[in-house]
Amino acid sequence: MNLLPSFQSGLNALIVGATGGIGAAFADLLDADPAVASVTRWSRSIGVDLTDAASITAATAALTTAPDLVFIATGVLHGAGLSPEKANSQLSAEALATAFAVNTIGPALVARALLPLMPKGRKTVLAALSARVGSISDNRLGGWHSYRASKAALNQLLHTMAIEQVRRNPDQVVLALHPGTVDSGLSKPFQSGVKTLFTPDESARHLLRVIDTATPAQSGLLIDWQGAVIPF
Repeated sequence: MNLLPSFQSGLNALIVGATGGIGAAFADLLDADPAVASVTRWSRSIGVDLTDAASITAATAALTTAPDLVFIATGVLHGAGLSPEKANSQLSAEALATAFAVNTIGPALVARALLPLMPKGRKTVLAALSARVGSISDNRLGGWHSYRASKAALNQLLHTMAIEQVRRNPDQVVLALHPGTVDSGLSKPFQSGVKTLFTPDESARHLLRVIDTATPAQSGLLIDWQGAVIPF
């Protein structure tokens, strides 16, 4: 079983958010793939907190192999003091700050740290979970202000980083990925009426296929689980 045949055999993968639903499934699939040399799992349980820049720096310094594939599977939609807004009047500075810290700033700092370390001369990918609701052109319903804005900002940051990486590492691909609705803690309160609900394993397999078929020409784009480009 080779889940990523477009990569050089013996690839090293690094999964950020490896204890979450999608992240854990993604890491487990790669661990079972004999073509994958190593899978490094980052999560808060081992001290890597995306809201703590120093922890990202320390974890990066501790790496013994350069990753060919980085998958950032973190995100927050609801939690203590955070719930998707239904009206402009529900906006709060605290909710915006939390959403941006986890959904935007953390992944951007991971990308800043790891993109320069990734090998040159062969295909490498840094991909981060985003969401269709982060597309400004696709926003026709409103609501979910903090989550939408934080994912839109993530898309812009990844797109901007991808432009620079074309010059620095032309075989590298930087992606924002929309996984669809996945049966996870993030989506649990919002699954009513969802037509297609994926298990974490199904979602991970979809995203692995997208990553495997992605080319440098697609770097900087927001792509859904079927491989279709979502306009910003």
